[in-house]
Amino acid sequence: MKRLDGKPCYPTWPSSGALESTYLNEVLNSGKWGGSGGSYLPDYKHKIPEFEEKFARFQDADHGVTVVNGTLAITVALQAAGVKPLDEVIMPPYTFIATATSALLFGAIPVFVDVEEDTLLIDPEKVEQAITPKTKAIVAVHIGGTPADLDRLKEIAEKNDLVLIEDAAQAVGAEWKGQGVGAIGDLGTFSFQSSKNLTSGEGGIILSNNKKLADKAWSLANVGRVRDGSWYQHEEIGWNLRMTEFQAAILLGQMSRLENQIELRNRNAKLFTELLSSVEGIQLFKEDSRVTRNGYHLFMFYLDKALSDRVDKSQFVKMLSEQGVPSSTGYTAINKYDSIIRSIKEWTGKEPDFHCPIAEQMGDRQVVWITHTVLLGDEKGIVYAAEAIKNVVQSYL
Repeated sequence: MKRLDGKPCYPTWPSSGALESTYLNEVLNSGKWGGSGGSYLPDYKHKIPEFEEKFARFQDADHGVTVVNGTLAITVALQAAGVKPLDEVIMPPYTFIATATSALLFGAIPVFVDVEEDTLLIDPEKVEQAITPKTKAIVAVHIGGTPADLDRLKEIAEKNDLVLIEDAAQAVGAEWKGQGVGAIGDLGTFSFQSSKNLTSGEGGIILSNNKKLADKAWSLANVGRVRDGSWYQHEEIGWNLRMTEFQAAILLGQMSRLENQIELRNRNAKLFTELLSSVEGIQLFKEDSRVTRNGYHLFMFYLDKALSDRVDKSQFVKMLSEQGVPSSTGYTAINKYDSIIRSIKEWTGKEPDFHCPIAEQMGDRQVVWITHTVLLGDEKGIVYAAEAIKNVVQSYL
């Protein structure tokens, strides 16, 4: 399908169908709207536990705990794993600010470790070098839907008695060696914010194969209650971080199309890769054979050093957008954010100094994002987008 100007018409996001409407009406008529309490319809099937079980199974996890958003999913995961104020949490700087603020929210200290240039994922060898007696956790961010090196990170975590948490906000459906991400570390977290590949507008979930950790996460998100305990049995200090039945209803509807969407994104990404692999001036990120399925929340590439020295990345993306290709300049390295530096200093009394030149250079000058809506289009749309990228690059050569 094309617009009147001849440019492809990529799908809008989020998308919905009749199933979401059916489930939402079931919730509306049930009297069970929130994340606690029962329904006045005896045959009503509660949507939150149904979704938690279904999504956990989809990602190969034993337990799922829904929460209000992906940021607090990481906060709860950290606290469930025993991370305390002033404990250090190693994470990459090429990520959304929420990865860091989820720790800073309760005084845990982000320690930024640089990424690998050919993957944009946290560098495991630099992780090992950054471990101190204060380190309690590693957060592996699966940026754009591509899993980090979970074999090596898990090895490092186990060797040093650290918790490994997967920030899989962008990686719904991704697999590492045939296993769903989010179920490989001690805990995994996902976001269902509006732009995500599975969305209810807002929302998140924590996965784990460890029942004790999952029960602790559930308690923290349910005002310190105990699963199967009495209503006023509060054995932890927790908060009300529950998802609503309305959000779970939408997510259940969304899941009915998820598998087909993941397959389509991967098929189109493969074609995109083939079309862009020989374009002078840009580089594609390395593909790891252990990634048996990519989540493809984003299709990312980067301008090579020679081109990025001459190109204003914002202008590059503007030119792509003018040709009808949804794109973005993406993140800048959050280790340089004044708000984060200031917050770390407030907690520790010290000015932090993180050396992450790859993430800083890539974020500032080189990485370009193509949104996942392009990957939900048809082959003609992929061919058009690849040609548009090539044309913009050639205009600088």
